[in-house]
Amino acid sequence: MKKKVTIAEIAAEAGVSIPTVSKVLNQREDVAPDTRRRVEEVIQLRRYIPSRVARALGSGLNAQIDLVVPAFDSDYTLEIVRGIEDMLSSTNMRLVFNSTHDEALRERKWLNKIIDSSTDGALLLLPRAESAYLETIVQRGLPIVVIDDRGVLPPTIPSVAATNWIGGMTATEYLISLGHRRIAIICGPATYISTKARLAGYRTALENAGLPIDPELIRPGTFRPPAGYEQTCALLQLPDPPTAIFACSDEQATGVYRALYTHSKKIPDEISVIGFDDVRFSNLMCPALTTIRQPLFEMGRLATNMLLQQIRGKPLDSTRVELTTSLVIRESCTAPAS
Repeated sequence: MKKKVTIAEIAAEAGVSIPTVSKVLNQREDVAPDTRRRVEEVIQLRRYIPSRVARALGSGLNAQIDLVVPAFDSDYTLEIVRGIEDMLSSTNMRLVFNSTHDEALRERKWLNKIIDSSTDGALLLLPRAESAYLETIVQRGLPIVVIDDRGVLPPTIPSVAATNWIGGMTATEYLISLGHRRIAIICGPATYISTKARLAGYRTALENAGLPIDPELIRPGTFRPPAGYEQTCALLQLPDPPTAIFACSDEQATGVYRALYTHSKKIPDEISVIGFDDVRFSNLMCPALTTIRQPLFEMGRLATNMLLQQIRGKPLDSTRVELTTSLVIRESCTAPAS
């Protein structure tokens, strides 16, 4: 079976960029005549067959976008998906869902399938794949956008995230402003760039306030409820327990609530709790959770818009975009008990 010719190969042989080839395929007028002729000659010589998106733009047929996520079992993921669907609602694009169950082998399998299929672009939520592998996908000519990446990506890979460092600092500064001096943080997975940034923001806020950083108050974990429960139980066993807990996700904060309830600790009278994400259930918790809003819906919309721009052959203003986090004050934080 002959290997399918890619847009990247057409671009390299014609000596132009991938977006320029896309413009020629989509019959855009903003291409110089000599450049258009050179690209068309290579296309004819290589017998390149345009993807569905090129035909779709010209005939109204449906084009396809793949979405790869770890799992569909959290409000965090669903809120991003809502943003994606909202942006696609006014287009003729079809969205195909792929779940990796947060396993490296499954993620590689899905990414290989996307490369070999006739999809027109892909949105990747929290990929664990190394950046070199993602660069290979880009070089093959497939438009992609990474949402809330786990590691540092090169500038060649478009991505959307939130200001995690500012969010971590804002959460800690708010607790300090209420008078808290013993502030614990329960982190997410240690390898995630978001975890490192939120922890760095926490440290910065303490240092700026002249407060010591106690290693016993920095607890490892995941973004899931069991980590919040287990680490809160451990914090309560300390000789000098914290008066406030910064949970690095709202889901994790539900585990914190459960642990405090089990130990008959009242929120916020005896201990304050602040979360991160502002998913839809956070204002339904009792008491309603004070949290850092991560604009998940907007991240999904923006990532989709960036992908559509690439598919249509338009250059991106920036390949890396971070949306601002903000403090949402509710009922779970107050001044520490005397």
